[in-house]
Amino acid sequence: MLAALVWAVLPAGAGFAATQPAGSSREPLSEAWWTGPLLAPNAATLPKGHLYVEPYLYDVMPYASFDGRGHSHPTSYGNDFGSLTYINYGLTDRLTVGLIPNFGYDRPADGPASSGPGVGDLTLQAQYRLTPFDPHSRIPIASINVQETLPTGRYDQLSRESDGFGSGAYTTTLSAYFMSYFWLSNGRILRTRLDLSYAIPGEVSIEDRSVYGTPEGFRGHARPGDFAYGDLAFEYSMTRNWVLACDFWFQENGETRVTGAVARPAGRPAAFLSLSAVGRELYVAPALEYNWTSRLGVIFGIRVLSAGRNVTGSVTPVAAISYFD
Repeated sequence: MLAALVWAVLPAGAGFAATQPAGSSREPLSEAWWTGPLLAPNAATLPKGHLYVEPYLYDVMPYASFDGRGHSHPTSYGNDFGSLTYINYGLTDRLTVGLIPNFGYDRPADGPASSGPGVGDLTLQAQYRLTPFDPHSRIPIASINVQETLPTGRYDQLSRESDGFGSGAYTTTLSAYFMSYFWLSNGRILRTRLDLSYAIPGEVSIEDRSVYGTPEGFRGHARPGDFAYGDLAFEYSMTRNWVLACDFWFQENGETRVTGAVARPAGRPAAFLSLSAVGRELYVAPALEYNWTSRLGVIFGIRVLSAGRNVTGSVTPVAAISYFD
């Protein structure tokens, strides 16, 4: 709600214009080059027949756990290295399709590291643009996006928990993306994105040790909770090549329920029940972009958990390179 309010009042602020102003002192839109912020996807679709590739590298470093009251408690330091790549193709001018492969390597502070780099879950997506960009209109670019995450990563029958890079769940995510441009009083452009999403995971069958905290000998199921998230992002065009960016990301995770039984050497299997609490998290992700051309750029930044409940706090350095063909 806060993100939507900021989006609504932004054009009315002093020094802003929702349409491209006249005058040589104002930055032409064609002279502003962008890579995109760290977290918010683009509301615009690709032109027909064009390809967009953006590989990310990151390192999730836990520093604290946040309890149900939002109080932080120091936790062991570790590293969760990861990579994901956006690969999108313009099927038509209004429809973009793509996939997002994931890879990881975990080095926890309180256990053995992964036996090697592992494959995570694979996401397929399709995005349809509802409204185009019009420099003479206050209506933003708007798109709807549908994603289906396939459980291609290992999640159970693990010899060590750090080998788990998947969730085991088929997950459908529905999103609405918005983007617009605003000219500031100094003539520079501020590009703004607002993305809203809701994800629905399916039920997961589990055997033995898993990413859900089950022990050896377990047989049962997990029902991950639905989760919703929103991202309000800004990019400020300092020069044609250099851009400042920042994301404000809020997410709420539903309860995850794990039920089943654990086999015992003698006697009947022991019942197992685990129910996680609802988690809430607010991330801030400042970044710096450098664009060699309008088609090639890099971004460096950091994602920081600023507040949360029933989640693990982390600091995540991120780097990515984007290429548009």
